[in-house]
Amino acid sequence: MNEIETILKEMQAVLQQVIRASMEHAVDLLQAGERIFVVGEGRSGLMGKSFAMRLMHLGLTVYVVGETITPALEKGDVLVAVSGSGTTKSVCMVAQKTRELGCPVLAVTANLESELAKVATHVLHIPAATKYRREGELASVQPLGSLFDQCVHILFDAICLSYATRHTVDHQAAFSKHSNLE
Repeated sequence: MNEIETILKEMQAVLQQVIRASMEHAVDLLQAGERIFVVGEGRSGLMGKSFAMRLMHLGLTVYVVGETITPALEKGDVLVAVSGSGTTKSVCMVAQKTRELGCPVLAVTANLESELAKVATHVLHIPAATKYRREGELASVQPLGSLFDQCVHILFDAICLSYATRHTVDHQAAFSKHSNLE
């Protein structure tokens, strides 16, 4: 089996275990939010940033936590917090502060027992291998959290597709929001 087939097989094994209703609830949460804030570190943070970009293309008001133009969180906003382990200190601190401000937190994690999962109002569980290789994570031959991050990317794109379908945002409408300064 070649490397691409191996990766796809691992991703399929994880994605088949994601609860569809949980994904749809994530779409509902985003839809209800005034603004969406996204936080994550490392590769998981990059997956979050790509999600934020696509949400912007779909017409949502979205910010990445830690960027210089990110405004204050306000009532009605939603946080999407990405951490495979669910223990990334900066992500957990932002999630906790978000809850203290009275806003919902969507945790995207492999660890249902983590600090992040416990503080969240909703968890999108992705049972993929992370760098810690904890019990309950599906095994992977890939290094570190590659499998988790790949599955996050696919699920975020599926969430965007579901949102776009609900709101009849087609390719042309999304493309009109794409950067034209390139």
